[in-house]
Amino acid sequence: MKKFIAELIGTFALVLFGCGSAVFGQYFVGTDMMTTMGNPITITAIGMCFGLAVLIMCYAIGPISGCHVNPAVSFGVFLNGGMKFGEMISYWVAQIIGGILGAVAIGLISMQWDMFGANQYAPGHLGGAFIGEIIFTFLFVLVVLGATSRRAPKGFAGIAIGWALAIVNIVMIPIDGASVNPARSFGPAIFTGGEALSQIWVYILAPLIGGFIAAMVWKIFKKDDDLAVVE
Repeated sequence: MKKFIAELIGTFALVLFGCGSAVFGQYFVGTDMMTTMGNPITITAIGMCFGLAVLIMCYAIGPISGCHVNPAVSFGVFLNGGMKFGEMISYWVAQIIGGILGAVAIGLISMQWDMFGANQYAPGHLGGAFIGEIIFTFLFVLVVLGATSRRAPKGFAGIAIGWALAIVNIVMIPIDGASVNPARSFGPAIFTGGEALSQIWVYILAPLIGGFIAAMVWKIFKKDDDLAVVE
């Protein structure tokens, strides 16, 4: 139960900080406050919000659940023997619920129930979005598995993982809004509806494929006594 609650809170924070940075930036553009302050919300800033959200939550809930906050990460850890199947499913449920609650919080704060930071690719760009999600999830999950392995320097996993997610988001946001995380996409999509919801399968299937590939590659890299277990 502690791990379930930790994963729920962690995913909630990821969606609130990451998606919220994009939504709140759009919502306040043109207001007197934003005219005075300027609009600091850029693609780089949004990407950093996602990365820093994971970084801080790694140190907040990492000792409890490992701070997966991403079904693709949990899938990769499971395939490498770091958790049992039933535990992975419980993580997935917690992550999905956390993502939904994060989207609800965004709506309550902005009082705008039509913007949630949902992922969406442009017409004709399905192939690019699908391939991009696979490749960047593969790279991200590989970083997670490596940074949390027993041979990795202790205490630095959160930094590596957070920066990896920031870079992924900065590169991928112009392509499809950047997901590499089914839970991050599902919550905003069910409230946004329309094309965001019809395209959700891309942001579920592609990251899981990327996580699978990362797990298979890590099996080649690791030794039998060096399982990538998130402590």
